[in-house]
Amino acid sequence: MNVPQIVSMKGKEKISMLTAYDYTSAKIVDEAGVDVILVGDSLGMVMQGNNSTIPVTIDEMIYHAKMVKQGAKNTLIVVDMPFMSYQADYVEAVRNAGRIVKETGCDAVKLEGGREFAVTINAIVSAGIPVMGHLGLTPQSINIFGSYKARGKSEQEAKKIVEDAKYIQEAGVFSIVLESVPKSLAKEVTNSVSVPTIGIGAGVETDGQVLVFHDMLGFFDDFKAKFVKRYAHLKKEAVEAVKTYTKEVKNSEFPTDEHSYE
Repeated sequence: MNVPQIVSMKGKEKISMLTAYDYTSAKIVDEAGVDVILVGDSLGMVMQGNNSTIPVTIDEMIYHAKMVKQGAKNTLIVVDMPFMSYQADYVEAVRNAGRIVKETGCDAVKLEGGREFAVTINAIVSAGIPVMGHLGLTPQSINIFGSYKARGKSEQEAKKIVEDAKYIQEAGVFSIVLESVPKSLAKEVTNSVSVPTIGIGAGVETDGQVLVFHDMLGFFDDFKAKFVKRYAHLKKEAVEAVKTYTKEVKNSEFPTDEHSYE
């Protein structure tokens, strides 16, 4: 899968995207035939236990993306640019995007924000690095918003999101994530741009969907967002398996001869 293939899917075939953060999760997602893997800065929460994505560093993103690249052979890999890796100025942003692509072998980067980052997006794309945009709820701005509530519910905020989508399309993004916005607004944005939109909490009218690996498989249960559908409850199964292992060890039921060398 490559960037032009993803772009060509708009209006023809829905795009599936999931996060992955290591070799094993990447192999699972890749073998399942998902179109895009996002190495998300959400790892700050589901892998590191932080209460936001803000503490994640560029070195940590590169570390995890390297592992994902080892496990995913067919899927397009996009890596989040973490907080303060692109906000200061576009020159630093290009250098950091270049580091991510060069050191991980990923296919593209993703950054949050609208028109205020159009110059930055254009500079990164001009350097030969594809960029995925991200509008609506932008988790790196949590200290400004104060909550993870849906965005774009007011007429003024909705208008800005539509305009921002056009700005960043013009700047060169190949797709746009729309997070936690009303489904009617997501449909309007999707119809207003020629690049694919990928929704998370944005209804079914977008060109694709993304969820966090640990959320949709039921590994992460610190909280559950409205838009999360749990396709499995693997944490519960894992806890039961570990309980059984512990019981068998304490009762000398494991290992048996089957698991022992002569």
